[in-house]
Amino acid sequence: MLLWMDYAEELLTEWKQCMEEGLDISAYKELMEQIQKMPPSPERYRLADEMSSLLQTLPHQKDYTYDEPSDWDGIQACLPKEQPVLPGVPNREALSERIHGAWLGRIIGCLLGKPVEGRRTPELKEMMRESKNDPLDRYFSYGDFSEAFCAEHAEWMNREGFADQLGGAAPSDDDTNYTVLSLKLINKYGRDFTTDDVAEIWLSDLPVLVTCTAERVAYRNALCGLTSPQTATHKNPYREWIGAQIRGDLFGYINPGDLKTASHMAWRDARVSHIKNGIYGEIFVSAMLAAAAVCDNREEVVRAGLSQIPEASRLAERLRLVLDWSREGISMDEAITRVHELYDEYDGHDWCHTISNAMLVAVGILFGEGDLQKSICPIVQAGFDTDCNGATIGSVIGMMNGAASIPEKWTAPLCGMLRTGVAGYNLVAISDLADETMRLISEV
Repeated sequence: MLLWMDYAEELLTEWKQCMEEGLDISAYKELMEQIQKMPPSPERYRLADEMSSLLQTLPHQKDYTYDEPSDWDGIQACLPKEQPVLPGVPNREALSERIHGAWLGRIIGCLLGKPVEGRRTPELKEMMRESKNDPLDRYFSYGDFSEAFCAEHAEWMNREGFADQLGGAAPSDDDTNYTVLSLKLINKYGRDFTTDDVAEIWLSDLPVLVTCTAERVAYRNALCGLTSPQTATHKNPYREWIGAQIRGDLFGYINPGDLKTASHMAWRDARVSHIKNGIYGEIFVSAMLAAAAVCDNREEVVRAGLSQIPEASRLAERLRLVLDWSREGISMDEAITRVHELYDEYDGHDWCHTISNAMLVAVGILFGEGDLQKSICPIVQAGFDTDCNGATIGSVIGMMNGAASIPEKWTAPLCGMLRTGVAGYNLVAISDLADETMRLISEV
């Protein structure tokens, strides 16, 4: 239950995070290592708290070249000068088809990656070979694994995520919980919701143990009486991890073609738990989905997302690199290999960071030929945060192509239903979620 709540346990993650932010922290690595190695005690917690306070005073390295504000006005001042011009919003019937496709795509991509979340690629490949699903082209099913394999790897075999164990609905997962929670957020507080409203609906409608990493820290901080941006910054070594990036879909869904409004909603949501590139990840996804609702060009959709984040940020730099690869003519496998060369999946910080996973999302969209299976399957089998990346890519491709484009082999196991950890939405029809989303669009 205390996972991600003990700051002293993650001081080396904090050290790496500070290094990437350009803080002059090199002199403190050994001290942080020693504190982390101490057994749990009041003294260890006190030293970790003092270290947290010290880090707030550190200057940036003189040669640090990135410009990464977390405030809205600062972000807007750092955007590329050239902004995309998008097509008009399609008619209501066509838009409804796209919205339904986005919801389905997100749930499908999440379910595909859920059984292998946390598995590094050798383990993932072992599961694929054992289940005769290599290369990956369908859901993982528990019945495809031998009894001996299940016994030997019991810690891998959580039945909840396997397609033949669903019991008539897609399982609850943070990658779908937050999309549903955002729907409830808009219904409760309106389109002008504040970051404090986000924190309040978390506390009232989302159990703490369904949150992870930065979200769980922000939850703890809110319970202690902190408000944003302190909920995101206080003893939060995960402040640029992927958590916000998986929360932005709904804001894109309800703002078709309107990149700025989608981005501002994403910023208000993200800042409860994240800063800098953690915030930009959510903005990137929300803007891509706002564009995908009106645009059929995959490169233009990725560029639309990129247009809403600071040009001199680490995330923008890496996303431009993926765009360069797509024009270079390399294969999808080669692009995935290049991401693995840049980030170490065995390092938890790299594995769960916004940037490494956003790069894989961009690879899936750009190299997947606009086909759902060709987009999500290679990225899920690429490792890193499998269910998060599958869900985000599925959402974008589902939005671009619509629900009717998704083959029955992907939709049938869901039985049209989704379970969530969100109060009032414990079991809900996916079509109802799409209809509720359309009502929010019609109210604009």
